[in-house]
Amino acid sequence: MRHGILFLFLMGVALVAGANEVRIVEVKLDQRGYEWSATVTLEHEDTGWEHYADAWRFVTEDGKEFARRTLWHPHVNEQPFARSLSGIVIPKGTKVFYVEAHDKVHGWSPDRVRIDLAKPKGPRYRIRTQ
Repeated sequence: MRHGILFLFLMGVALVAGANEVRIVEVKLDQRGYEWSATVTLEHEDTGWEHYADAWRFVTEDGKEFARRTLWHPHVNEQPFARSLSGIVIPKGTKVFYVEAHDKVHGWSPDRVRIDLAKPKGPRYRIRTQ
C-alpha cells in the first residue's frame, strides 16, 4: 500500500512539474533600417506574483541572448497577452535565431519559436520590412 501511495505522489509531482509552462503563441517582427521591433504573444496560466510569465528573449543559434523583454507583473485575467520591444539590433550575420519565453517557476520553456530571416513568415512568426 505504501508503494502505491508513493507512486501516486511521484506521478502527481511529475504532472505538476511539466504543466503550466509558458507558450509562445505568435511573434511579429518589423524591420526599420538596422533596427527591429517585436511583438510577442504569450499564453500562460498565471496564478499571481509567485507564478507568472515574466520574460521573453531572442537568442542566436549558439544561445547568445541579444534582446530581452522583462514582464513586471502577472497577467492573470489577460490571456493570451502581447508585449512589444523596439530598438532591437540583430547581430550581423545572423540568419536564424530563436524566441524563448520564461516563467517564474519553470524557467525558460522548451517551447521556442525558430525565426528564419530569409522567410517572411513561418510557424508562429511573421516578418515585415520597410
